[in-house]
Amino acid sequence: MMKKVFSGIFLTLILFIISSPTYAATAQIKIDGVTIATDANPTVKNNRTMVPLRVISENLGATVHWSDSQVTLTKNEMKVILKLNSNKVVKNGKTELLDVKPFMKNNRTFVPMRFIAETFGSNVDYKKGTVTVDTKPLVIDGVKIKAMQYEFHMTMGGVIQQMKGNSYNEAIYNIFIENKGSKVEAPANYSWYFQLVSAGDYYKNAQYDFLDQDGKSIKRFDIYSLAQSSDGTSFAQPQVLIHDATENQWYLFNQTSSQAIDQLFYRASMNGFVTLISNTVV
Repeated sequence: MMKKVFSGIFLTLILFIISSPTYAATAQIKIDGVTIATDANPTVKNNRTMVPLRVISENLGATVHWSDSQVTLTKNEMKVILKLNSNKVVKNGKTELLDVKPFMKNNRTFVPMRFIAETFGSNVDYKKGTVTVDTKPLVIDGVKIKAMQYEFHMTMGGVIQQMKGNSYNEAIYNIFIENKGSKVEAPANYSWYFQLVSAGDYYKNAQYDFLDQDGKSIKRFDIYSLAQSSDGTSFAQPQVLIHDATENQWYLFNQTSSQAIDQLFYRASMNGFVTLISNTVV
Protein backbone atom coordinates (compact mmCIF):
# COMPACT_ATOMS: atom_id res chain seq x y z
CA MET A 1 0.00 0.00 0.00
CA MET A 2 2.82 2.38 0.92
CA LYS A 3 4.53 1.71 -2.43
CA LYS A 4 1.33 2.64 -4.31
CA VAL A 5 0.96 5.88 -2.33
CA PHE A 6 4.62 6.81 -2.98
CA SER A 7 4.28 5.96 -6.69
CA GLY A 8 1.17 8.13 -6.93
CA ILE A 9 2.88 11.07 -5.28
CA PHE A 10 5.96 10.68 -7.48
CA LEU A 11 3.84 10.48 -10.65
CA THR A 12 1.89 13.58 -9.62
CA LEU A 13 5.14 15.46 -9.04
CA ILE A 14 6.48 14.50 -12.48
CA LEU A 15 3.27 15.56 -14.19
CA PHE A 16 3.36 18.89 -12.35
CA ILE A 17 6.93 19.61 -13.46
CA ILE A 18 6.21 18.68 -17.07
CA SER A 19 3.04 20.74 -17.29
CA SER A 20 4.32 23.78 -15.39
CA PRO A 21 3.85 26.88 -17.63
CA THR A 22 6.62 28.86 -15.99
CA TYR A 23 9.90 26.97 -16.51
CA ALA A 24 8.96 23.86 -18.43
CA ALA A 25 12.25 23.19 -20.24
CA THR A 26 15.62 24.53 -21.27
CA ALA A 27 16.77 25.05 -24.84
CA GLN A 28 20.06 25.28 -26.69
CA ILE A 29 20.62 28.25 -28.98
CA LYS A 30 22.51 28.22 -32.26
CA ILE A 31 23.11 31.48 -34.12
CA ASP A 32 24.51 31.20 -37.65
CA GLY A 33 25.47 27.60 -36.86
CA VAL A 34 27.35 28.43 -33.65
CA THR A 35 26.16 27.06 -30.30
CA ILE A 36 26.05 30.02 -27.93
CA ALA A 37 27.52 29.72 -24.46
CA THR A 38 25.40 31.80 -22.09
CA ASP A 39 25.85 32.78 -18.45
CA ALA A 40 22.23 31.71 -17.88
CA ASN A 41 20.42 28.88 -19.62
CA PRO A 42 17.52 29.72 -21.93
CA THR A 43 14.19 28.56 -20.57
CA VAL A 44 10.61 28.08 -21.71
CA LYS A 45 7.76 30.07 -20.20
CA ASN A 46 4.19 29.73 -21.42
CA ASN A 47 5.47 27.78 -24.44
CA ARG A 48 7.81 30.63 -25.43
CA THR A 49 11.60 30.34 -25.40
CA MET A 50 13.10 33.02 -23.19
CA VAL A 51 16.77 33.92 -23.46
CA PRO A 52 19.14 36.08 -21.40
CA LEU A 53 19.38 39.59 -22.82
CA ARG A 54 23.14 39.27 -23.36
CA VAL A 55 22.46 36.76 -26.15
CA ILE A 56 20.50 39.44 -27.99
CA SER A 57 22.91 42.30 -27.45
CA GLU A 58 26.08 40.41 -28.32
CA ASN A 59 25.09 37.96 -31.01
CA LEU A 60 22.27 39.61 -32.95
CA GLY A 61 24.10 42.92 -33.21
CA ALA A 62 21.68 44.92 -31.06
CA THR A 63 22.89 47.50 -28.55
CA VAL A 64 21.29 47.70 -25.11
CA HIS A 65 20.43 50.69 -22.96
CA TRP A 66 18.95 50.34 -19.47
CA SER A 67 16.84 52.92 -17.66
CA ASP A 68 15.27 51.73 -14.41
CA SER A 69 13.18 48.66 -15.39
CA GLN A 70 13.07 49.61 -19.08
CA VAL A 71 15.46 48.33 -21.71
CA THR A 72 15.94 49.71 -25.22
CA LEU A 73 17.36 47.55 -28.00
CA THR A 74 18.58 49.20 -31.19
CA LYS A 75 20.05 47.93 -34.43
CA ASN A 76 20.29 49.99 -37.59
CA GLU A 77 16.86 51.60 -38.04
CA MET A 78 15.06 49.35 -35.55
CA LYS A 79 14.37 50.45 -31.96
CA VAL A 80 12.57 48.24 -29.44
CA ILE A 81 11.56 49.26 -25.92
CA LEU A 82 10.73 46.56 -23.37
CA LYS A 83 9.77 46.73 -19.72
CA LEU A 84 10.22 44.07 -17.08
CA ASN A 85 7.00 42.25 -16.16
CA SER A 86 5.04 44.02 -18.90
CA ASN A 87 3.68 42.49 -22.10
CA LYS A 88 3.67 45.87 -23.84
CA VAL A 89 6.51 46.53 -26.26
CA VAL A 90 7.15 49.62 -28.38
CA LYS A 91 8.66 48.86 -31.78
CA ASN A 92 9.70 51.93 -33.78
CA GLY A 93 7.07 53.97 -31.96
CA LYS A 94 4.21 51.45 -32.33
CA THR A 95 2.92 49.52 -29.31
CA GLU A 96 2.47 45.75 -29.57
CA LEU A 97 1.63 43.01 -27.07
CA LEU A 98 3.93 40.11 -26.22
CA ASP A 99 2.69 36.60 -25.45
CA VAL A 100 4.97 36.51 -22.41
CA LYS A 101 6.44 39.27 -20.27
CA PRO A 102 10.21 39.86 -19.91
CA PHE A 103 11.32 38.87 -16.43
CA MET A 104 14.32 38.81 -14.11
CA LYS A 105 15.81 35.56 -12.84
CA ASN A 106 19.09 35.18 -10.92
CA ASN A 107 20.00 38.78 -11.80
CA ARG A 108 19.56 38.09 -15.51
CA THR A 109 16.90 39.61 -17.72
CA PHE A 110 15.05 37.14 -19.96
CA VAL A 111 13.30 38.21 -23.15
CA PRO A 112 11.27 36.30 -25.80
CA MET A 113 13.71 34.88 -28.33
CA ARG A 114 11.43 34.60 -31.38
CA PHE A 115 10.03 38.12 -31.10
CA ILE A 116 13.46 39.72 -30.71
CA ALA A 117 15.15 37.65 -33.43
CA GLU A 118 12.41 38.19 -36.01
CA THR A 119 12.21 41.90 -35.15
CA PHE A 120 15.88 42.25 -36.05
CA GLY A 121 15.45 40.39 -39.34
CA SER A 122 16.46 36.86 -38.36
CA ASN A 123 14.82 33.52 -39.11
CA VAL A 124 14.03 31.28 -36.13
CA ASP A 125 13.35 27.54 -35.97
CA TYR A 126 12.85 25.22 -33.00
CA LYS A 127 13.50 21.48 -33.13
CA LYS A 128 14.42 18.88 -30.51
CA GLY A 129 15.40 21.36 -27.83
CA THR A 130 17.50 23.58 -30.10
CA VAL A 131 16.57 27.09 -31.18
CA THR A 132 18.24 27.86 -34.50
CA VAL A 133 18.63 31.51 -35.51
CA ASP A 134 19.89 32.51 -38.94
CA THR A 135 20.78 36.18 -39.32
CA LYS A 136 21.06 38.10 -42.57
CA PRO A 137 24.56 38.09 -44.10
CA LEU A 138 26.50 41.28 -44.74
CA VAL A 139 26.27 42.30 -48.41
CA ILE A 140 29.08 44.33 -50.01
CA ASP A 141 28.60 45.58 -53.58
CA GLY A 142 25.87 42.98 -54.11
CA VAL A 143 28.00 40.09 -52.81
CA LYS A 144 27.05 38.10 -49.70
CA ILE A 145 29.86 37.87 -47.16
CA LYS A 146 30.48 34.46 -45.61
CA ALA A 147 33.25 35.36 -43.17
CA MET A 148 35.76 37.99 -42.16
CA GLN A 149 39.42 36.99 -42.04
CA TYR A 150 41.63 38.67 -39.44
CA GLU A 151 45.42 38.53 -39.74
CA PHE A 152 48.32 39.99 -37.81
CA HIS A 153 52.07 39.40 -37.95
CA MET A 154 54.84 39.26 -35.39
CA THR A 155 58.61 39.37 -35.98
CA MET A 156 58.55 35.61 -36.54
CA GLY A 157 55.28 34.32 -38.04
CA GLY A 158 51.69 35.43 -37.94
CA VAL A 159 48.14 34.48 -36.96
CA ILE A 160 45.14 34.08 -39.25
CA GLN A 161 41.60 33.70 -37.88
CA GLN A 162 38.13 33.72 -39.43
CA MET A 163 34.91 35.09 -37.96
CA LYS A 164 31.55 33.83 -39.31
CA GLY A 165 28.94 35.65 -37.23
CA ASN A 166 26.93 37.81 -39.64
CA SER A 167 26.09 40.46 -37.06
CA TYR A 168 29.72 40.80 -35.99
CA ASN A 169 30.89 41.05 -39.61
CA GLU A 170 28.34 43.77 -40.28
CA ALA A 171 29.22 45.71 -37.14
CA ILE A 172 32.96 45.72 -37.90
CA TYR A 173 32.43 46.62 -41.55
CA ASN A 174 30.20 49.52 -40.53
CA ILE A 175 32.88 50.82 -38.14
CA PHE A 176 35.33 51.01 -41.04
CA ILE A 177 32.86 52.69 -43.37
CA GLU A 178 31.32 55.13 -40.89
CA ASN A 179 34.53 56.21 -39.16
CA LYS A 180 37.05 56.55 -41.94
CA GLY A 181 38.04 60.16 -42.32
CA SER A 182 39.48 62.21 -45.13
CA LYS A 183 41.66 60.72 -47.84
CA VAL A 184 45.39 61.07 -47.22
CA GLU A 185 48.57 60.20 -49.05
CA ALA A 186 50.31 56.94 -48.27
CA PRO A 187 52.91 57.27 -45.48
CA ALA A 188 56.50 57.63 -46.57
CA ASN A 189 57.48 54.55 -44.58
CA TYR A 190 55.29 51.70 -43.31
CA SER A 191 55.64 47.99 -42.61
CA TRP A 192 53.83 44.89 -41.33
CA TYR A 193 56.32 44.73 -38.48
CA PHE A 194 56.68 47.13 -35.57
CA GLN A 195 60.31 46.12 -35.13
CA LEU A 196 61.19 47.25 -38.66
CA VAL A 197 59.93 50.84 -38.46
CA SER A 198 61.41 53.93 -36.89
CA ALA A 199 59.66 56.50 -34.74
CA GLY A 200 57.33 58.52 -36.96
CA ASP A 201 56.76 55.61 -39.37
CA TYR A 202 53.66 53.39 -39.48
CA TYR A 203 53.25 49.70 -38.67
CA LYS A 204 50.27 47.52 -39.58
CA ASN A 205 48.27 46.32 -36.59
CA ALA A 206 46.04 43.96 -38.52
CA GLN A 207 44.47 43.08 -41.85
CA TYR A 208 40.70 42.51 -42.25
CA ASP A 209 39.41 40.69 -45.34
CA PHE A 210 35.68 40.27 -45.98
CA LEU A 211 35.29 36.98 -47.86
CA ASP A 212 32.59 35.81 -50.26
CA GLN A 213 31.04 32.32 -50.31
CA ASP A 214 34.10 30.96 -52.15
CA GLY A 215 36.60 32.48 -49.73
CA LYS A 216 37.64 35.30 -52.04
CA SER A 217 38.39 38.70 -50.50
CA ILE A 218 35.76 41.24 -51.60
CA LYS A 219 36.95 44.09 -49.37
CA ARG A 220 40.11 44.56 -47.31
CA PHE A 221 41.04 47.14 -44.71
CA ASP A 222 44.43 47.46 -42.99
CA ILE A 223 44.87 49.41 -39.76
CA TYR A 224 48.17 51.24 -39.30
CA SER A 225 49.45 52.93 -36.15
CA LEU A 226 52.13 55.57 -35.74
CA ALA A 227 55.34 54.31 -34.15
CA GLN A 228 56.13 56.46 -31.12
CA SER A 229 59.53 57.64 -29.95
CA SER A 230 60.94 56.01 -26.82
CA ASP A 231 61.94 59.43 -25.44
CA GLY A 232 58.37 60.76 -25.65
CA THR A 233 58.94 62.95 -28.70
CA SER A 234 55.58 63.73 -30.33
CA PHE A 235 54.91 63.80 -34.06
CA ALA A 236 52.50 66.06 -35.89
CA GLN A 237 51.02 63.07 -37.72
CA PRO A 238 47.77 61.09 -37.43
CA GLN A 239 47.97 58.35 -34.80
CA VAL A 240 45.92 55.84 -36.82
CA LEU A 241 45.34 55.32 -40.55
CA ILE A 242 43.40 52.76 -42.53
CA HIS A 243 44.35 51.49 -45.93
CA ASP A 244 41.48 50.41 -48.16
CA ALA A 245 43.51 47.82 -50.03
CA THR A 246 40.67 47.09 -52.45
CA GLU A 247 40.78 50.69 -53.71
CA ASN A 248 44.44 51.29 -52.75
CA GLN A 249 43.40 54.40 -50.86
CA TRP A 250 44.50 55.70 -47.42
CA TYR A 251 42.17 57.39 -44.93
CA LEU A 252 42.37 58.98 -41.52
CA PHE A 253 41.07 56.77 -38.73
CA ASN A 254 41.01 56.94 -34.93
CA GLN A 255 42.06 54.90 -31.93
CA THR A 256 38.55 54.67 -30.50
CA SER A 257 37.22 52.96 -33.64
CA SER A 258 40.21 50.64 -33.77
CA GLN A 259 39.60 49.61 -30.17
CA ALA A 260 35.88 49.07 -30.89
CA ILE A 261 36.84 46.62 -33.64
CA ASP A 262 39.17 44.78 -31.26
CA GLN A 263 36.40 44.54 -28.66
CA LEU A 264 33.89 43.14 -31.16
CA PHE A 265 36.37 40.57 -32.41
CA TYR A 266 37.18 39.53 -28.84
CA ARG A 267 33.47 39.22 -28.02
CA ALA A 268 32.87 37.13 -31.14
CA SER A 269 35.78 34.90 -30.15
CA MET A 270 34.41 34.40 -26.63
CA ASN A 271 31.02 33.43 -28.10
CA GLY A 272 32.47 30.84 -30.45
CA PHE A 273 32.28 32.64 -33.81
CA VAL A 274 36.05 32.75 -34.44
CA THR A 275 38.10 29.87 -35.86
CA LEU A 276 41.90 29.71 -35.89
CA ILE A 277 43.15 29.10 -39.42
CA SER A 278 46.90 29.19 -38.75
CA ASN A 279 49.42 30.30 -36.14
CA THR A 280 53.09 30.41 -37.16
CA VAL A 281 54.28 32.71 -34.38
CA VAL A 282 57.45 31.35 -32.75
